[in-house]
Amino acid sequence: MKINRPETQFTGSDLCELSAREAVDLLRSNKVSPQELIDASEARTAQVEQHVNAVVTICHDRARANVEGLSSLDAEHPAYLAGLPIGIKDLSAVSGVVSTKGTLAMKDHVPDESDPIVDILESRGGLVVGKTNTPEMGAGGNTFNDVFGMTRNPWNTEKNAGGSSGGASVSLATGEVWLSQGSDLAGSLRTPAAYCGVVGMRASVGRAFGGPGPIAFTGEGISGPMARSVGDCALFLDAMCGYDARAPLSLPAPDEPFQKAVEAVNCKVKIAYAPTLGGFAPVESELESIMQAALGQLAGEGAAVEEACPSMEGLNESYITLRGMVWAATAGRLPQDIQKHFKQTLAENIEVGRNLTIDQVLDANLNRTELYQRMRVFLEQFDVLATAVVGIEQTPVGLEYPTGVDGQVMDSYIDWLKFSYLATTTGLPAISVPCGFTKSGMPVGIQLIGPPRGDAKVLAVAHALEQVLDLGTSPIDPIVRH
Repeated sequence: MKINRPETQFTGSDLCELSAREAVDLLRSNKVSPQELIDASEARTAQVEQHVNAVVTICHDRARANVEGLSSLDAEHPAYLAGLPIGIKDLSAVSGVVSTKGTLAMKDHVPDESDPIVDILESRGGLVVGKTNTPEMGAGGNTFNDVFGMTRNPWNTEKNAGGSSGGASVSLATGEVWLSQGSDLAGSLRTPAAYCGVVGMRASVGRAFGGPGPIAFTGEGISGPMARSVGDCALFLDAMCGYDARAPLSLPAPDEPFQKAVEAVNCKVKIAYAPTLGGFAPVESELESIMQAALGQLAGEGAAVEEACPSMEGLNESYITLRGMVWAATAGRLPQDIQKHFKQTLAENIEVGRNLTIDQVLDANLNRTELYQRMRVFLEQFDVLATAVVGIEQTPVGLEYPTGVDGQVMDSYIDWLKFSYLATTTGLPAISVPCGFTKSGMPVGIQLIGPPRGDAKVLAVAHALEQVLDLGTSPIDPIVRH
């Protein structure tokens, strides 16, 4: 059965409709100028932002001022972006631009220095044109905060765009930018990618680490590429790659660019399919049937798909402990005049971390090692493990989090994002790629988790699925229903 994309329209410019790779090719050949793309981005942002609230701080003039500096960059770098306008999530500092992290106490904060991930991308020819919306401190699967308000899903503006990289995913889906940086702790780039019909990749720890933060030796919360297609995602990952002494877990760029992984389509792959991760998390039946249909189409082109899943024993407890440690050591160490503004769910996350026992910390690290080894052995038999990104269709934008999925009650505000836990806890690469649409016309994503350092393999399988499904990657006009 052929999976079809709902009919949409796009009234932006032809330049905004280009893929990132097409735009970069035109920039490299001087057939289009960075100024023309900045102008196109600015016009499109002005056209759609009233409906979606995705790019909450614009800096097109800063991008124009940086065009002259492109001539001093290494144009031979395999991921040279050549003056392509990009978005940066409002958790990452951009020098001279308001960087709020979505919290009222920082609504006027203007950093003097950029975060390393921004430095890396600007050194590769990216031009930052805006900061994208995020929930407060990046905590949550719905993008809203008291500084800028709610970000809305472009496929139905009454719906949740996902989080915490909701602004990034919407800015891509609407054609405001060609590439947009996200970050991920509990699926923060995978969930919004799935909810908005774009691609989001949580690469192996160190591949797109992007900067030290206050806890430089942890790899739970990391930067990652978001794009409208798998090929564009590979380009963006290459642009993020490279060792930076400020980030001790960062890795050197691979010998072969990740873009090589998507130069050909190889459907003869072996996929383990575990829609609920062996009962670890519930999935609505409609979403499960969409994932099955998508993998069925790939199987029709030569893929081997087998229902199989290793044990998830210890995953929930390990992830919750590791997450609590991150929040207690980051947002939980900020001055009290900042913390006093935090929403209740963020404050609760911090308290979880502060109240951990040493045995919980030890158990989490022991269990994550066992989970990693279990997955490593399991993925010696398969190219990827396919599972849900999230188990529920997009909820109303005003609902912070769902309290139940497929009839199962969620015990906490984070439980509905349990499919994100595995890749984060084990440090394995994972990608969310569009695989279909619900009867109500909302995008559905499928998550592909790969073996250790298997980023190229994950991209290759995602590219094969994308090409077989042929759902289209062009941006859309927001479907305004609020």
